[in-house]
Amino acid sequence: MSWQIQLKESVESIQDVAQAIVISSREKTRLKKVVEHHPMRVPPYYLSLIDPCDPDDPVRAMAVPSVDELNLMGSYDTSGEKDNTRMPGLQHKYSQTAVIISTNRCAMYCRHCFRKRLVGLPNDELLRRFDDAASYIRQHSEINNVLVSGGDPFVLSTSLIARFLEMLSDIRHLSFIRFGSRIPVTLPHRIIDDTDFLQLLRRHSRADRRLFVVTQFNHPREITDEAVAAIDCLLRAGVVVNNQSVLLRRVNDNPESLAALQNGLVRIGVNPYYVFQCRPVKRVKHHFQVPLHQAYEIVEEAKRMLNGHSKRFRLVMSHKKGKIEIVGKKGDEMFFKFHQAKDPANSGKFFSRMVHPQEGWLHDNEESFSRAG
Repeated sequence: MSWQIQLKESVESIQDVAQAIVISSREKTRLKKVVEHHPMRVPPYYLSLIDPCDPDDPVRAMAVPSVDELNLMGSYDTSGEKDNTRMPGLQHKYSQTAVIISTNRCAMYCRHCFRKRLVGLPNDELLRRFDDAASYIRQHSEINNVLVSGGDPFVLSTSLIARFLEMLSDIRHLSFIRFGSRIPVTLPHRIIDDTDFLQLLRRHSRADRRLFVVTQFNHPREITDEAVAAIDCLLRAGVVVNNQSVLLRRVNDNPESLAALQNGLVRIGVNPYYVFQCRPVKRVKHHFQVPLHQAYEIVEEAKRMLNGHSKRFRLVMSHKKGKIEIVGKKGDEMFFKFHQAKDPANSGKFFSRMVHPQEGWLHDNEESFSRAG
């Protein structure tokens, strides 16, 4: 079955998914309300990874809607993406990095997605003209890397991805290009079976300027034979593969799962890059977010089970004010560092604040930011 056919045969309704996994009649009615607001799509491959009889299956939690998504606590834009949008489909928050929102489609609509406001839905934040985005990047020489994101750019046709790469490759001040894609995890045959796609990546990932794929494995059960084969194809094409996990309640919020994940990634040649604190997104926060104190403790306990290569990742939150690393705690006081900052004056600064045991995020109006030093 080709990856295009797999995509077409994805499960997109509660009625259809209920034929593959156990869902009660009462739950079906409520879940239909969730899907009305945020679409569901689960490829046959990823559906096969779910234990059909386990309502608490961690893989199911990432793919199948939950009644917890009816909870509207939080915000649809927790990292200030709209404020950093310079034109439809192009964000410029950090001086050296431009983010291109190439599509709102994914192979699978993850239930914890931080772009729930956008993914799978009509939206004016999508890229309209790649020429305009490339022109903006060409005019801003401080930009030395581009992240092509979405949605998932690898659901686009190979010919369209080729056009992106050809235009960006002509910009001399770019050191590298990244693609943010969960395709190696959710639809690995898009990579394994498309020789034209792999040849394209091989042609553009050169010794003097590598292509990067930033993917997202969240649970060790996602590291299947197919996913390993997809990663191997990328590595053989000269692509550097990094992983950004999200710490998710009832998915990987225990040291054993998190350690098994990071060790498994290093074993197959994927670099652990970040573990993200789950953002307080509407229809996500109540369901998935782990309190900050607990998140730090889980990660530190997992690191005790990891070797040096496996624990290279940073525990961070992608905040409106920047990418903030969570570096320590003492009692109720927690310690943070700006790994990246929207305001360059904050770059590298440490700060601390008292954090309530159930608090899962730093509010952007906290005085502690002004005390960073």
